[in-house]
Amino acid sequence: MTIGHVHLRTSDIANPRSFYVDLLGFHVVAELRDVPGWGTTGDVLFVAAGGYHHHLGFNTWKSAGGPPQPDGVAGLHHVAINYPTRAGLADALRRLQAVDWPLRQLSDHGTHEAIYVSDPDGNDVELAWDRPVDLWPRDEHGHVTMHFGDLDVDGLLAELEVDEPQD
Repeated sequence: MTIGHVHLRTSDIANPRSFYVDLLGFHVVAELRDVPGWGTTGDVLFVAAGGYHHHLGFNTWKSAGGPPQPDGVAGLHHVAINYPTRAGLADALRRLQAVDWPLRQLSDHGTHEAIYVSDPDGNDVELAWDRPVDLWPRDEHGHVTMHFGDLDVDGLLAELEVDEPQD
């Protein structure tokens, strides 16, 4: 079993378009206006990161013009977007820093490195790179032991220097 996609409410599909497409590099699969759904009509945006009908969907069916969901209520904690390489995560960090996007938390969990941000609608997003399974920290019984250390930002950004072509 795998998670197919996540569908989030937005106040205006321009918000996730600017963040997920323009900033993070997802591509638009479909953008539709006045689509019926949940007893109303609204706008829909589907985006993907290659080869899938959509990894993230956004709609305004119950949320057009609405405020972000506040902290302190039950619901989705965050959506994790995994990058296939550490350099990919480094590039995401570079893009966020270039536009001075607020970074909520930068963590090394042992199993993976993570950058936590909020999208324009207040949805929390974890941008992550998973270490190979054989490098995950484990206790004496072989159980994974995650932790919440600080991310080595300089080390992560150094990944970009390795991938840049030399003159």
